[in-house]
Parts: sequence; structure tokens; C-alpha cells
Amino acid sequence: MASSLTKGSAQQENPAGGKTFFGHPRGLATLFMTEMWERFSFYGMRALLVVYLIAGGPDAKPGSQGGGLGMSEANAVAIYSVYLAMVYLLAMPGGWFGDRVWGPRKTVAIAGAVIIAGHLALALPGQASFFAGLALVALGSGLLKANISTMVGHLYDGPQDPRRDGGFTVFYMGINLGAFAAPLVIGTVGQKVGWHYGFALAAVGMGLGLLQFLIGSRHLSEKSSIVNAPLSPEERTSTLRKGLLWLGIAAVFYGVVYFSGRFTLNWALVPITLLGLIIPTAVLVRIKRDKELSATEQTRMSGYIWFFVAAAVFWMIYDQGGSTLAAFAETKTSDSLFGLNFPSSWFQSLNPLFIMALAPVFAWWWLALARRDREPSTTKKFGGALMLVGASFFVFVVPMLMAEDGAKVSPMWLVSIYMIQTIGELCLSPVGLSVTTKMAPAKYASQMMGVWFLAVTAGDCITGLLSLGGVDLSGSKVVGVEAALAIIAGCAILQYRKKVEALMGDVH
Repeated sequence: MASSLTKGSAQQENPAGGKTFFGHPRGLATLFMTEMWERFSFYGMRALLVVYLIAGGPDAKPGSQGGGLGMSEANAVAIYSVYLAMVYLLAMPGGWFGDRVWGPRKTVAIAGAVIIAGHLALALPGQASFFAGLALVALGSGLLKANISTMVGHLYDGPQDPRRDGGFTVFYMGINLGAFAAPLVIGTVGQKVGWHYGFALAAVGMGLGLLQFLIGSRHLSEKSSIVNAPLSPEERTSTLRKGLLWLGIAAVFYGVVYFSGRFTLNWALVPITLLGLIIPTAVLVRIKRDKELSATEQTRMSGYIWFFVAAAVFWMIYDQGGSTLAAFAETKTSDSLFGLNFPSSWFQSLNPLFIMALAPVFAWWWLALARRDREPSTTKKFGGALMLVGASFFVFVVPMLMAEDGAKVSPMWLVSIYMIQTIGELCLSPVGLSVTTKMAPAKYASQMMGVWFLAVTAGDCITGLLSLGGVDLSGSKVVGVEAALAIIAGCAILQYRKKVEALMGDVH
């Protein structure tokens, strides 16, 4: 149906001719498949991460596979949160490379190679190779995320193209197709055969994604190869000098700490989590104060800050699906349902399964409401998302209390929690990606996608700091407080929605 609305622009948007992908530009298929395989590798490794870290440790499930790093649940949650925060924090310099150095298309190709190297490092035994692998996967994912989303935007005829929101929703389904298959395949291999076999399988997935991207890149918009604001020779020299300076300072500092015998994991984790809160704030302030922005762009940035803060609160709770909820699934949830036994990593497939089932419904619903001029505003969608993710954690309190005496709870509790969170995600994540591309100042096109992902960084860093500070995120009282915070934030968005919508101007 979307193709019938835009037949006149089909040839312009599709280098290969008039072919479309579910009514969208043909290049969406290339980006869909690339993101699907990248998410397969990413979520497969993520499904194993916390259970691998606690395997053999004090909080491990009795009788579970050994060979992990033997950490406590608190440390595992902190490492998971910091790792995830770095993935999204690095999306900002990833967008910068796309805007100023390589262009989005080349940046994505290089990112895929880095991710493959990271997963191969994870496949090697030893703690040093494990953390090196995490760093490489985070770096590659950061380079890829902002730029591939920007290329989706390039396929459409400006912010007012009626296919745009639907295109991001279809793209979002590619993410979740890979995320659904990953725990079932990589999770099973990792937990039942061997941890490092699972990590190696993740490298294979990214390899398939990179190959498909290189073959199908001819269908992408020519804008995806353009460096919007290339660095001058002076800027290149200055940037390289500053980068080497900060790298040298960090190397000297940590060298002194290490050889003095005082180095612990917190020496690395605490500074990173603090940076994960400071950098998003500094970036928003810098963009907001840029005098080169027009008055309209300045006003839109003021409105965008509301969405950023709301998203940070949402992701703070939502991303615990791979840490707090994953640990609960491993240690306090029954591993059988209707006679079927399964590894705990399978729970990580619930969210993408629900996404694939509900995303087409939401895409159709938004379009049907838009035709009747009744589609909820972006502010209402964000407010609803916050209330839903808060409600999911209020539900989580119940099985937590039931498991306090050592009993294993039914898997259906986690099924219901993931389903509620998924509905909230569909109200916020694809809509947030789309509104970011619409409200982004032209000067910060790719970088604004990095700014959107910084909301995830901020949320995950709050979780990381709480874990490092000794807060028991597996406690029912803390979970209840987090739920109440999300509900309050959702009410605030709805209360001030008219003010936010006025700042958005003609963006809807």
C-alpha cells in the first residue's frame, strides 16, 4: 500500500530500478539483512554474557555448566551494564566518523570487520581475551549503529515521506528477527556445548551480515557514501594529537595503578560509568549552544531533550532484561514448561518474538490512525511507554517475593514481563529513531543518531553505578522503586506534552 502512495519517487530512491521491499525502497532489504545478522551476533553473545560471568561463582545455579569467570551477580550486572553502555556511547563517535571521516557506508563495512574480530577474541579462553573481545564488539557496534540507521533515513524523500515511520518499523523487525534466533542458536550452543563455541558462532553471524552488506550496497542511496563535513588537514592533525594525548594519559594512569598493586575491576568500571553520564550531558549542551544552528533547530533541540530524558529512564529498566531478569531466569525460574526443558538464555528470545508478532500490527495501526488524523503524538507514545515499562517491574516484584524461600517460579512470570516491556518498546524505540532523524539539525545528521543511543548509555550507566555502589538490583524493594520512577516520568511527559509539542514545531 505504501508503494502506491509513492510510485512517483520509486525510481529516484531505488538505484536498481523500481523494485520495492514491502512497498519501501529496495535498499531497505540490504540494511534489514545487515542489521539482522549483526543483531544475531550481538544478542547471541549478550544472552550468554551474564550466565557466563556468574558460572562457577557464588551465585551460579547449582549443577550448571562451569568454565565461566566465577563472578558474583552484582559484578556480572555491573559489567553487563557498562558493556552495553559503551556500545551505545561509542555510537556517538561512530556517527562522527560517518559524518566527517569515512561516510556512513564505509564506516559500517569497517565496523563489521571489527565486530568479527571481537567475537573471535571472545571465543579464546582466558579473562584477558574476554575483555579485549568485549571492547572490540562495543567499538564495532558503536561504529555501525548510528550509521546504519542514518542510511535507512537516506532511502526516503525527506522527513515528511509518509513511508518513513513504517520503514523504520520494518527495519526494526530485522533487528528482532536476528535477536530472536540468536539465543535459541548461540545460547543453546554456549550453555549446552561450550561457552566459547557460542561466541565463535556469533562471529560467523556477523561475517554473513558483512558479506551481504557488501553485495547489496548497490541498492543504497548515493548519499550514504558522502562525507557530509570532511575534516580539513588541520582538523585531522589536531584530532589525532588530542586522541593520542588522552590515550597516553590513560595508559600512564592505569599503568601506575596496576604496578602499584591497587588495581581492581572498579578502577575500570567506575570511571566508565561516570563518563557514560557526563558525556551525554556535555554533548547535548554543546549541540544546544551551537550558534550555527537556526532558531528552529535550537527550539527543536530543546524539545528533543525531553525525549532523551524519557528514553534514558525507559532503557534503565528495559535493559535489565539481559542482566537482572537474565540472572533471575538462570537461578530462580523453572527451566521447563509443558514438559520441555530449555536453557535460561531462551528467555532472551521472548522480546524479539513479541516484537515480530506486534510490530506489523503497530505499523498498520499508526498508519490507519494517521489517515483518520487520530494517531497519538510522539509525546503520548513516550508517556505510555514509560508507564508500561514501570508496570512490568511492578509485575516483577511478585515472582521475586515468591522466590524468596528458594522456590522456583513459573516461566510464565517472565513471559508476561517481557510482553509488557515489548509493548512499551514499540511505543518508544522505532518512534524515537524516526523523531531523531526528523529533529536532527542538518549539521549533526549522523551524530544525532549517536545522541539518541546515548540515552541508552545514560540509563545503563545508572544501573551500573547502582550495582557498583552496593545496591541490590535483585531486591524487590529496589525493583519497586524503579517501577514507581518510570510511572512518575510517564505522567510528567503527558502532563507537559503541549509544551513539548510546541517546541517540536512542524515535526510530528
